[in-house]
Amino acid sequence: MRNSPFWWVLIGFMVLLDFYIFQAVKVVAYSASPKTKTIIYAVYWSLSGLAILVLLVLPYLQFQHQSKLFRTTIFAIIAGIFFAKIIAAVFLLVDDIRRGVQWVAGKVFFSNTEGEKLQQGERISRSVFLSWAGLIAGGGLFGTLVYGFGNKYRYHLTRIPLSFSNLPASFKGLKVVQLSDIHSGSFTDKKAVMKGVEMVMKEKPDLILFTGDLVNNTADEMEDYMDVFNKLNAPLGVYSTLGNHDYGDYVKWNSKEEKIANLERLKQVHAELGWRLLMNEHVVLERGEDKIAVLGVENWSAKASFHKYGDLKKAYEGAASYPFKILMSHDPSHWDAEVRQSYKDIDLMLAGHTHGMQFGVEFPGFKWSPVQYVYKQWAGLNEEGAQKLYVNRGYGFIGYPGRVGILPEITVFELS
Repeated sequence: MRNSPFWWVLIGFMVLLDFYIFQAVKVVAYSASPKTKTIIYAVYWSLSGLAILVLLVLPYLQFQHQSKLFRTTIFAIIAGIFFAKIIAAVFLLVDDIRRGVQWVAGKVFFSNTEGEKLQQGERISRSVFLSWAGLIAGGGLFGTLVYGFGNKYRYHLTRIPLSFSNLPASFKGLKVVQLSDIHSGSFTDKKAVMKGVEMVMKEKPDLILFTGDLVNNTADEMEDYMDVFNKLNAPLGVYSTLGNHDYGDYVKWNSKEEKIANLERLKQVHAELGWRLLMNEHVVLERGEDKIAVLGVENWSAKASFHKYGDLKKAYEGAASYPFKILMSHDPSHWDAEVRQSYKDIDLMLAGHTHGMQFGVEFPGFKWSPVQYVYKQWAGLNEEGAQKLYVNRGYGFIGYPGRVGILPEITVFELS
């Protein structure tokens, strides 16, 4: 990607953005002393130039596994600066539109002295208020992203009571823990990750379900964390499925066989952890005299940018006779696209995938994240008739090494 036209267009856009934002910097520094102005301008261009330089050099640098936190943090800071400038530019653009309208209005609707002044190029000053507002908004976003670095291992335990009229009597009170999107390739603090696993085990769950994305790209990312996640166990078992990142679709392989071998190794990792990986199949759980079915499909998405590896029809075969069914499917878009349409007797679907974009706002009764403009169901509980979907916010993180507003989640369901 670094040698592609897109990459250089991006760099060029960043340079133009720097010059555009600098106009606001000059406005807010207008009344400062010459020495202060020089310092402000020097700091601005030093940081802007350094960000572009690092972005150009970073892809060529080789990092050891232990240094990946440094690399991802630096990249996240640069991305944060970029998006902060985008936010600031929105305010400046509003101001420029105002100035343009004012200039045109002066030429069209005013005559004589006022019109002549505008025609001769009388300057319409940039708004100091909007310049300050843009810089403060952009700076606020950047500060928020930096703050979020400290939240990536701040596991939040969410308790969700779920009531179903058709739940067999023996399964009433069943405690189910859902984990999703571990993304072990992003971890750099093993002790912090272990604390999350200890939180799970303190709940003494009857059943643990993992809904995909164990790794970022390759099976070997789990090597340092096998002795962490093998601590997960439950009387009715630990079941898992695959997410879009588990197939190795986002890295370049030397051969097709190498990619296949990586997936086979990842399947072995699930087995070595003591997890039962469900590949378009179902299992029957027994408690007392009653039985329920747990179905697991490979990644299936209604979004064109993701593969449809899953086969719900295959997973469902033989499960119709069981009175209660739980489906594990990584991508929540599967629910509206297929589950609700053709499998109305699937009582509960568990998904992940979105991470809540690792950025958003949540209050009791209200939640917002930019990801909601892509995914209708992106976090929490969704209900349509008797069917329920829960979208876990993810245990791990990827890309941005932090979380703002949307914390890493361990979900505890109690069925009744």
